[in-house]
Amino acid sequence: MSRSNTPYAEATSGVAARDEITRLLRRFGCESIGFMDDFEKHEVLLAFRHRGRHMQLRASAKGWAALYLREHPYSYRIKRTQREHEANALAQGQVAVNSILRDWIKGQIMAIETGILSFEAVFMPYMLTNDGKPMYERVAQLGLLEAPAP
Repeated sequence: MSRSNTPYAEATSGVAARDEITRLLRRFGCESIGFMDDFEKHEVLLAFRHRGRHMQLRASAKGWAALYLREHPYSYRIKRTQREHEANALAQGQVAVNSILRDWIKGQIMAIETGILSFEAVFMPYMLTNDGKPMYERVAQLGLLEAPAP
C-alpha cells in the first residue's frame, strides 16, 4: 500500500491493536476477551464478558477495503493486477479493523467512565440475547425499528 489519506491505511499490526483492546477491556473489568478471524467472510469478531453479560462485535475488512478502493481505484499505472490490488486492500482491511476496533473501544469506555453514556447505551446492541444473537440482529429480525426514510 502506498501513502494514503484513507484512515488506517498505514496500520501495521493487528496484534498490537488487539493487545491494547485486551488491556482496555481488562482495566474496565471484563472477565473474558477473545478474538476470532473469519477469513472466509473477512471479518474480525471481538467477544467479551463484562459483569456476566456477553458481548459480540463483528468488524468487516470488506467495508474498509471498499473505502480504500473507492479512493484508490485500479489503474494501469499500478504495478500489479487488479485482483492483486483488491487482495492487498482486503489484507490491509484485516489489519485496519483491529485498529478501528481499538479506537472505538477506547472512545466507548471513555464515554462510560466520564458519565456521558451508560454501559447499556454503548454496548446494548452487541449484548447477546438468550438465543445467542447480538441484540441488534434480534431487533432487526423482530422488526422493532421504524424503517429508514427513503
